[in-house]
Amino acid sequence: MSDKSAAGPVRCGVVGVGHLGALHAAKYAALEGAELVAVFDVDGRRARSVAAQYGCSTAASLADLLGRVDAVSIAVPSVGHAEVAVATAGAGVAMLIEKPLAHDVEAGCAIERAAADAGTLVQVGHLERFNPVFDDLRAVVRTPRFVECHRLSPFAGRGADTDVVFDVMIHDLDLLAYLVGRPVAGVEAVGVSVLSDKVDIANARLRFEGGCIANVTASRVSLKRERKLRIFQEDAYVSVDFDNRSALIAYKGDDPSDATSPMDGISVRTRDFADADPLAAQIAAFVASVRGVAEPVVGLREGMRALRLAELIVSNMEVHASTSGATLHDGGGD
Repeated sequence: MSDKSAAGPVRCGVVGVGHLGALHAAKYAALEGAELVAVFDVDGRRARSVAAQYGCSTAASLADLLGRVDAVSIAVPSVGHAEVAVATAGAGVAMLIEKPLAHDVEAGCAIERAAADAGTLVQVGHLERFNPVFDDLRAVVRTPRFVECHRLSPFAGRGADTDVVFDVMIHDLDLLAYLVGRPVAGVEAVGVSVLSDKVDIANARLRFEGGCIANVTASRVSLKRERKLRIFQEDAYVSVDFDNRSALIAYKGDDPSDATSPMDGISVRTRDFADADPLAAQIAAFVASVRGVAEPVVGLREGMRALRLAELIVSNMEVHASTSGATLHDGGGD
């Protein structure tokens, strides 16, 4: 890890300034201790527009950008992650790679080798790790027995270069791998192509060693947006809403201050984090890692773990093509 703690601002750039990349540029531009130097995109007009908005320059090429910065966000389509990341590692530039780490495990391994050979810092953009409701999860979850995840979105067109498991479900796969902490012993999965030639809605039932079962649904063809995770364990029920940044924890024991208890012997605690900005927190953590202040919160090991789990699900998936038009999914339960 490079040590820039005593140096000036970390010189930052963004590769790919579509929807997500432009958001990264905005956070770098606003972050104390970081300097947004330049952005690069194969669409020069888009690069110039973002550069003008956030007060930086445009790079003529990827090599030009890498020669001017200490760190970059890589926000190109996932199929291009490996090519850009390998070049970035070769230039000795630290990188924050938007999820998924790569479009498949083989490409992820290429990134892993290049980073190891160059000694380059890599953080993977699993954004929910920086959502403050995740702290509530980490504080109370010990031995989950059943987990239910719903991550649903209307169709936006973005991410259609890959299927919904790598594009959407992978967020929850990272969280599951972290919270359960055990290998997967069995997978059943089904997927349907609805509005693209890839799988647009998928469900996976994961059985972990030790007995935990997870039921995971991801959709990008839903009528509403939902980002919810529910965990049941022997002494508690935890429900989090990542979109609204709220958490509910029901646990054994009487709490005299709890007026919402549904029954004797059960206490309920709720928390809200309406003003949080997970992306800003992620960018700040990345810059701190580049400075040598801390290790990446989500590094290559975690990125590869989620990628392997996504590939395991896809390899075990029964896939159906929609034959009756665009039948949209209306979301999960409360």
